[in-house]
Amino acid sequence: MRPIRPLLAARRGRSARRTTSSVLAVSAALALTATACGPGDDQADAKPTASATADGGNAGGSGGGDKLEIPDDIKDRLKEHGFDVDKWKNGEWKNWDKDKWLREAEDFVNPIIEDFWNPDRMRDADKRPDKPVDNDISGDQGKTDPTPAPVEAAELPKPYDDKSPATGKLLFETPEGSAQCSATVVEDPANPGKSNMVWTAGHCVHAGKSGGWYRNIAFVPSYNNEGKSAAQLEAEKPTREELAPYGVWWSRGAKTSDQWIATGANTGGAGAPYDFAVMSMVPENGGGKSLEETVGAALPVEFNAPAVPKIDAIKATGYPAAPPYDGQRQFSCTDKPGRLSLKATQPTMYRIGCSMTGGSSGGGWVAKGQDGKLALVSNTSIGPVTAGWLAGPRLGKEAEAIYTQVSEKFAN
Repeated sequence: MRPIRPLLAARRGRSARRTTSSVLAVSAALALTATACGPGDDQADAKPTASATADGGNAGGSGGGDKLEIPDDIKDRLKEHGFDVDKWKNGEWKNWDKDKWLREAEDFVNPIIEDFWNPDRMRDADKRPDKPVDNDISGDQGKTDPTPAPVEAAELPKPYDDKSPATGKLLFETPEGSAQCSATVVEDPANPGKSNMVWTAGHCVHAGKSGGWYRNIAFVPSYNNEGKSAAQLEAEKPTREELAPYGVWWSRGAKTSDQWIATGANTGGAGAPYDFAVMSMVPENGGGKSLEETVGAALPVEFNAPAVPKIDAIKATGYPAAPPYDGQRQFSCTDKPGRLSLKATQPTMYRIGCSMTGGSSGGGWVAKGQDGKLALVSNTSIGPVTAGWLAGPRLGKEAEAIYTQVSEKFAN
C-alpha cells in the first residue's frame, strides 16, 4: 500500500533574502523558513531553530530561542490595526511551541501585514513539497472501491479567470516556513451576490492534533492568471499586480472541524474525512467590493451530494506544486468518483484518479448536486506519495455547521 498524505506544499526561504528591508523585518518577526509538513508526530515537539531579529536576519539559519521576538516597529504597526501581540493571549500568538501554540477554535487571529506576500514570497511558497511518512491503510473498513486508474491533470485554459474565476492559491506560514494550498470562493447565504467566503482544507489553516492555527493566511484569486511557468516568472520578475490580478485577501475569521483539530495529522490520512475549512476574507488594501463581486463568481456548496454511484463525474481543481508540477499553474482532473473508507466509524470519502500533487490540497471538487446544478461537493485532502489518485471528504452536517457559523459571524 502506498503511503498517503495531505497534499500540502512548502519551501525553504529563498525569497526572504530578496525582499525590501521593511518587509523582511516583518517576515523575520512573523515567519520561520524550513520545510513544512515534513516531520511526523514524533517530531511535533521540536522548537523553532531561528531567532528573529529586527535587522531581518535569515530566519532559516541557526540560533536559539523558543519564542519569536517581534521588533517594536512591527508591534506598533500591528497596534495601529488594534492588535497588541504582547497582550493578546499573553503574547502566545507568536509562539509555535506545541504546548502553547494557539489551537482552539476561538483562538484564530490573522492581522493584515501589508505587502507581506510580495511576488517572490508568493511564487516561492511552493518550492519544497512535504515529506510523507509511510502509513499502511490496507486494513480499510467500510465501503472502499478499487483504486481508480490514474487521470493525468490538464492545465486550465488561460487566462484562468475565464474558466475558473472562483479558484485561487492559499498562502500561509507554518513553523517550518511558507506554504501553499488551493481554495475556492463559495456563496454566502447571509450576503447573496456579495460573498467574502472561501473554502479550503482544514490542514491548510490548522496543524491538527500536533499544533494550532497557521499565520498570515491569505488568498490570491486567479493567481498567475496568464499561466506562466516557474522559469518564466523567475526570468520576467512580474509585479505583485500581475501575479495577483484580483488582489490579496486576508482571512479575518476561520473555522475547521473539531474532529480535524482533535485528530488531524500531516501524514497517513488521520482526520481526513473531516479535513475542511471555511474562511471569511478581507482585501489587503481595503475597498468596497466583496470577493465575489471582485472575481465575478462564487460556487454554491452542496451538503447532501448524491451518493457516489449516482455521480457521473467530479472535477477537482488546484495549484499542484510537487514535481512534475511547479506550483505556479492551475490544473484540474475530471473522473467518476469511487469510495474510500479509512475507518468504519467515519464518513466514507470520495476518491478520484488524478495526478495532481502537493499544493492542490484544499482545491474545490465540483459536481452536480441534488438539484442537478454544479456545486462544490468536496475539497482535495489526501493522496498517495506517488500521486495517481486524490481523496476528499464528503460534506455533511459538520461541514454545514462551520459554514453557517462563518456566514452568520460576518453577516454584517
